[in-house]
Amino acid sequence: MKICPINLEPAEGGGLYSRAGLRSVHPRLENLLPLHLTQEEQLREARLRADKMSIQGVQPKLSAVLKPKEGRFEIVDRGGQFILKPNPPPFEEVPANEALTMTLAEIAGLEVPPHGLVPASDGSWVYFVRRFDRAGRNQRLHQEDFAQLTGAVRDTKYNSSLEHIAKVVETHCTFPVIEKAKLARLLLFCFLTGNEDMHLKNFSLVVRKGVVRLSPAYDLLNTTLVLGNASEESALPLRGKKRKLIRSDWLDYLCRERLGLPTAILDPILHTLDASRDAWVQKIENSYLSAPAKAGYLEILNDRRSRLFG
Repeated sequence: MKICPINLEPAEGGGLYSRAGLRSVHPRLENLLPLHLTQEEQLREARLRADKMSIQGVQPKLSAVLKPKEGRFEIVDRGGQFILKPNPPPFEEVPANEALTMTLAEIAGLEVPPHGLVPASDGSWVYFVRRFDRAGRNQRLHQEDFAQLTGAVRDTKYNSSLEHIAKVVETHCTFPVIEKAKLARLLLFCFLTGNEDMHLKNFSLVVRKGVVRLSPAYDLLNTTLVLGNASEESALPLRGKKRKLIRSDWLDYLCRERLGLPTAILDPILHTLDASRDAWVQKIENSYLSAPAKAGYLEILNDRRSRLFG
């Protein structure tokens, strides 16, 4: 049975996508056709359009609108509702990795935008995700990443700390107690799933109906798996260190002491993360990673779980 590249659940009827997966992207989406560009053509288009699009970053990206009646993405320079990410050389299986990790995040109780995989014309996978800074018919929401909020630039996005991340939330969010709990869930999830590249530009605040809050999660990736020999466990230091982080660093220091989360708030977060394991394992098995990459992802997850939960 085929597995839907959107929700990583069995696809009924012999098609590539499940009905539920398609509807999670758009309520009227009945099918999703392959992207008409090869991986090489996507990378070239990303380079050519870099100065025209409103999305930035090191990883190649394309801006697109979804044509639900036609069941396809159309690449545009402006007004895009979705971001498309082809696999960036020289790394392997990045789209499948990001699609899986974002799906695991949703199981863990994190808010994530609609996302999934679409094949390219050469059979390679492309990761797509709906922009969280757009609402309705392309209404722009005010959004700033933590680099902008702290005066950092792309070259200094690693010059900070997780304590400083907490300070930004306390300073700018309308309801900081709520957002600090969301931040704790996100950081613990990233540790569990081997994401050691959460720098200042991978955290954002967004304004919705006058309320300043953490944005939905984005750019979640098991970078430890991608890099193969990652020497750090966190892009930003916690308690002055980026590796050999243990349970007391995350729970006693960050969550309880620095974020001030009481047991009544922290325990449900930990319970959800711990209880998600079986569902995570099934999604890893259903993912579009290769067999060796699935095994590697699971090995990283099990190691981090043993360190966090004992």
